[in-house]
Amino acid sequence: MSEFGVQRHLARERALELLYEAAIKERPVTTILLDLHVAPDPYTVALVNAALLRRERAHQLISAHSIDWPLERIALIDRLVMEMAVGELLMEDAPPRAVILDEAVEIAKTYSGDEAPYFVNGVMTAIADELGS
Repeated sequence: MSEFGVQRHLARERALELLYEAAIKERPVTTILLDLHVAPDPYTVALVNAALLRRERAHQLISAHSIDWPLERIALIDRLVMEMAVGELLMEDAPPRAVILDEAVEIAKTYSGDEAPYFVNGVMTAIADELGS
């Protein structure tokens, strides 16, 4: 992976951490960001903002493509990974679809259960196909 790729991967991991912290603490992500002693890199902030801005659309898409899995039953980490990936897919100047999907699966492998990468891959591939990304 290139230096740029490593930086983007770390930004995605940090964005997931921030989204997870906000969800667990039931606080707005903007508050979590403001409370940080060191501001995250700009791509991390862009990912968090994209996930927040497109959360409702992400929920619609995830619900439509996670057959027999209501949104409430999806593990929090898996849902956040997919929200973040949907947000990134819909960003202006988004990275290639393959990169976003691969990163979502890799992050699910690292932070979630054994079946999560397969679930995230299936749902996100269907979403990307629908979006034409």
